[in-house]
Amino acid sequence: MSATAPRTQPPALPVTFRPTLTRVVLLTVGLAMFAVITVVALMLEKMSAGERISFVFVAALFFGVLALLSRPKVVADDTGVTVVNITRTRRLAWAEILRVNLRAGDPWVFLDLSDGTSMPALGIQPGVAKQQAVRDARALRQLAEAHGTGAGAGPDAVADTGDHRNG
Repeated sequence: MSATAPRTQPPALPVTFRPTLTRVVLLTVGLAMFAVITVVALMLEKMSAGERISFVFVAALFFGVLALLSRPKVVADDTGVTVVNITRTRRLAWAEILRVNLRAGDPWVFLDLSDGTSMPALGIQPGVAKQQAVRDARALRQLAEAHGTGAGAGPDAVADTGDHRNG
């Protein structure tokens, strides 16, 4: 954050961060694919019942994959953060989060944790809605500073321009 950027209050808890537009697109495309493939399977006259069922099964499989991809979110409450990624969910206490990072070129937010690891939080991703992702990352950073150890106060913890990586 730049020195001239005004500090805003962190959002009220509980709060959920998720890539809403990405989620809408994935679920809409999944539903449309399911409907089209199912209609095609039912309209083809020379197919057996087993073949039609296999078409519908494949359509449901495609929809399931897109639904899984639309799952990521970050939920912050008074006791910590729940990070829901594609296949895993992890609960973190505020004290475990040292820094919230979203730098230029990052596909999503990374959380630097007290155990020395970094965890991706796919619920905040700048792909389709960059400014919203930057706002969400800043809000999560403010919450982590207010509720956690406050160790993430460096100027490059959340940046929307420039690349501040070491190495």
